[in-house]
Amino acid sequence: MSHATTGTPLYTDPVHHAPTDPTLIEAPDGSWRMFYTQRRAGDDGPGVRWVHGTDIGVAGSSDGGLTWSYLGVAAGLDPHPGRNTLWAPEIVHAEGRYHMFLTHIRGVPSTWEGHARTIHHLTSDDLETWRHLGEVPLSSDRVIDACVHPLPGGGYRMWFKDEAHGSATWAADSPDLTTWGTARPVIQDPPHEGPNVFTLGGHYWMITDEWHGLGVHRSTDLSTWQRQGLILDTPGQRPHDTGHGHHADVVVGQDVHGEEVGWIFYFTHRPEPPGRHTDIHVATLRVIGDRLHCDRDAPTHLDLRRG
Repeated sequence: MSHATTGTPLYTDPVHHAPTDPTLIEAPDGSWRMFYTQRRAGDDGPGVRWVHGTDIGVAGSSDGGLTWSYLGVAAGLDPHPGRNTLWAPEIVHAEGRYHMFLTHIRGVPSTWEGHARTIHHLTSDDLETWRHLGEVPLSSDRVIDACVHPLPGGGYRMWFKDEAHGSATWAADSPDLTTWGTARPVIQDPPHEGPNVFTLGGHYWMITDEWHGLGVHRSTDLSTWQRQGLILDTPGQRPHDTGHGHHADVVVGQDVHGEEVGWIFYFTHRPEPPGRHTDIHVATLRVIGDRLHCDRDAPTHLDLRRG
């Protein structure tokens, strides 16, 4: 398997210049897709209108993730009429098809507060045509940022942010990604969002966005979590990679020496203009001892292709 070094930034949205919350998935033809929240940096409406009314942008890569081309927005995701807000897609391939768990907000709010947020379930056979299966019943009407991982004994667990319960991570289990059990809190302090769970180096890991870096938690059973600290909390040196790392996804693969690594895809805010323009970057995760390490300034040798 060949590995080349990525450029920086890895990707930015060519239309609205503010991609966030990336999730990556292999397509049926072996290429890769990146789905992301397509914030609208140029919207001149009041307040935080620019982070609402968002579509889900899609980019594609045929060279193992080194370069990405904008493919437009994902169609057919919203079951409601008019312009609404779509955030933070999570996509997994399981039970013979693709499953998307998508945050949905009615309308285009200009404030953060006072608006219900729900997570919806969609399925697809090809990442192009999506079937809406409905809202996932969870712990409140202020839930966002789903993440799904298979359980070692069978079935699946979804982690998500519950803003009505202290901006903590909660979880619910399902045998088939269709029916869900009672949700319960998992990680509470400090407040955070964007949980992402993966397996690397013989451990389960959860990373969460604490808004000043990504919190790292380790587990042996996906139930009990031990906090490690932060990664991507200090400025990087690569172009446009000087801010805190935010809401990330991880793909596990092999480095140029055949050793297991994780590639972490995260977004940062550009310092100019302040606050709105964002880019997606990638860095390498390694488990050394029982700790997760990330050197965001090191060259990233990336190849997502299997085989």
